[in-house]
Amino acid sequence: MKDTKRAPFQVLVLPYRITATRVLYAVFRRNRSTGSYWQGIAGGGEGSETPLAAARREALEEAGIESKHFLRLKTLTMIAAFHIDAFRGSKDFFVLPEYCFGVRVEDRELSLSDEHTEYRWLSYKAATKILHWDSNKTALWELDARLQQMHDAASDKSRKRADRKKSLN
Repeated sequence: MKDTKRAPFQVLVLPYRITATRVLYAVFRRNRSTGSYWQGIAGGGEGSETPLAAARREALEEAGIESKHFLRLKTLTMIAAFHIDAFRGSKDFFVLPEYCFGVRVEDRELSLSDEHTEYRWLSYKAATKILHWDSNKTALWELDARLQQMHDAASDKSRKRADRKKSLN
C-alpha cells in the first residue's frame, strides 16, 4: 500500500461482460500466500477516497479495468477488522463495511496484479459455485438480478417501440 492512510472500509468489485447470449462474470483466484481461493476484486479505501473511487482504483490495480460503467449495489457486508491487516488489533474498529459494485467490461482480457494467479469468465451459476465468501455470492446474486431486470426492461421498451411502429404503418 502507498503512504496513504487506510480508510475504514472495504470494496468488492464484480466485473461482468455482456455477450450476445449471456452475461459472464470475472472471478479471481488469490495467490497461494493469501489463501488461493476465488473471489471478486477486493480492497480497502485510502485516505479520503469515496467507496466508488476506491472501487475504480482497485479494479485498475488488480485487473487493469478502466471503465465508467460502475453500478453501486445495495449489498453491504460488515467484515471483522481482524481480517484486515491495517485494522488487526485496533481498539477503534471491530467491523468495517464492504461496499459492493458491479463494473461492465468490454474487453475479455484482464491484466492481473500479483494478488491473483488467474481469473475466469463464468456464468452466474458457475461463479457462485467457486466463490469462497458468502458476501461475494450475495453481491453476485444482486448484480445478476439487476442486470436481468435491466435486460427485461430494455426488451419491453423495444417491443413497445416495434408495436407502435407497426400501428403507424
